[in-house]
Amino acid sequence: MTIRPKTVVTMKLEGHAASHARTDISVRDLEVVIDEPEARGGTNQGPSPTETLMAALIGCTNVITHKIAHKHGIEIKSLDVRVETQFDRRGVSLEEEIAVPFPEIKLIVDLTTDASPEAVEMVKTELAKFCPVSKVLRQSGTVITEEWNVTPA
Repeated sequence: MTIRPKTVVTMKLEGHAASHARTDISVRDLEVVIDEPEARGGTNQGPSPTETLMAALIGCTNVITHKIAHKHGIEIKSLDVRVETQFDRRGVSLEEEIAVPFPEIKLIVDLTTDASPEAVEMVKTELAKFCPVSKVLRQSGTVITEEWNVTPA
C-alpha cells in the first residue's frame, strides 16, 4: 500500500511582537526572529520582513531546483543563489501605497553540474513552474530575471 502525501496542507505560524520592530515567530518546533536594523529602530537580531521574503525566494529556489534535478536524475555538485532587487520603500514609509514594492528581482544562480545544456534548460523552465515563492512574486507584478552561471562538473 502506497501512502500518498496530502496535496494541500495547513501551515500554522505564530508571531509575538517583542517590540515595535522585532517579531518572534514560532513555526513547527522552531523559533525565528524577524527584526529591523538599528538604523530603523530595531535591534538587528534577524533579517527584516522584506529581507525574509528575499531569503524565502533563495531558499525556495534551492529546494525546488534540487527536487527537479533529483526527479530527472541530474546531479548538482554545487548550487549558490543570490538576489539583487530594488525595493520601493515609499509604502513601508507610509508615504503612499505601492502596488509592486519590488518591481524587478534579479535571481543569480551559480550551478555546477555535469548535466547537458538541454537538461539545465529544463530545470530552469520547471523552476519557474514550481517555485511557489517566485510564483507569488511574479503574480504580484514583480519581474524576476534569472542569470544562470553553469559550470561543468
